[in-house]
Parts: sequence; C-alpha cells; structure tokens
Amino acid sequence: MPPSETPLTPERILEATEDVLRRYGPAKATVVDVARALGVSHGSVYRHFRTKAALREAVAVRWLAPEQGDLCVIAEDGGGAGERLRRWLGALFEAKRRRAGEDPELFATFLALARENSDAVARHIDVLVGQLEVIVAAGIADGEFAAGDAAATARALWHATARFHDPAHAHEWHAQETAADFDAVCALLLRGLRP
Repeated sequence: MPPSETPLTPERILEATEDVLRRYGPAKATVVDVARALGVSHGSVYRHFRTKAALREAVAVRWLAPEQGDLCVIAEDGGGAGERLRRWLGALFEAKRRRAGEDPELFATFLALARENSDAVARHIDVLVGQLEVIVAAGIADGEFAAGDAAATARALWHATARFHDPAHAHEWHAQETAADFDAVCALLLRGLRP
C-alpha cells in the first residue's frame, strides 16, 4: 500500500484502529495491522501511541465519549430528580444495548478493557457515577429523595443497576424479559430513594 498523502494524526490512527479491531477482533488486531491500513510503518504509529495498550485505551476513550456527553445533558437537565434518574438509567441501558448490537467487535474490545481494569474504563465509570451524584444531590436538595450521602447513594445506584450497563451482562440485554426487569428495578430504586 502506498504511503498516504494525509498527515498521520492520532485521530486517523484511532479511526484505523477501530476498523482493524472490527476486522480482526481485539485478540488478533496488532499495531502492524493498523500501520498497514494507514500505509505507514508501525514505528509511525508508536510515535503517537507509545504502546499497544495506550492505543487500545485511546480507542476506548474515543468510543465512550459520546455516551458520557449524552448522559451529562440528562444529569444536568432541569425537572424532577426521579424523572431525570429514570431517563438517565434508561439512556445508559439503551446506549450500551445499542452499542453491543451495532458494533460487537468494538464492544468486545471494551469488554476486554473492562476485564483488564483499564484506566479508561475506571475514569468512564467515575464520570458516570459523578453524573448520578448530581441527580441524587438535586433530589436531596429538593426533598424528592431522602437525606443522605449523595456520593454513596450514586455508587449504590451504579452497582444496583449493573445488570443493565456492565458489559459482562451484554448477552442478557436483548432477552424478552430484560425491559420489564429494568422497569421493575428502576421503580424499586425510586421508591427506596423517597423520604
């Protein structure tokens, strides 16, 4: 493949890496494959990303960013905290379910990173739990939720709903009863938050 006329940028490398991951899967994709797809040497890729792990982390960050932004809008939206919490949890579940179905190869990479306890995934979870904390704190301030530690409550909500966002449960997300289970869990949590 002849060298590309387009300058090599981190964004181009990440796009090519996503394509390579989709084609070969996370276990078989290599930096050499990415370089070949770009028409450059693997050393050129390493000038932007020092290791294969750093490249995989950057792909995960790029892939998760839109989800974080959409959820942030809901977390900071006006209106009742209970309704916002329900919308936020529903949007998270739908985003994860859609991603698992539409982009299974990249979702498999995300799952592999989650299993490795990667920094990108840990930061992503911290951002999302922080958004939950914003909603919970607003509910406590408005008297819609019982007084308590907003941070601890947000973390508990995250763990209580893991079945609907943890990639380890992706195989369950399209089961017929999952939507009803999600509604039941949300209703239970909202009842438990009320004063």
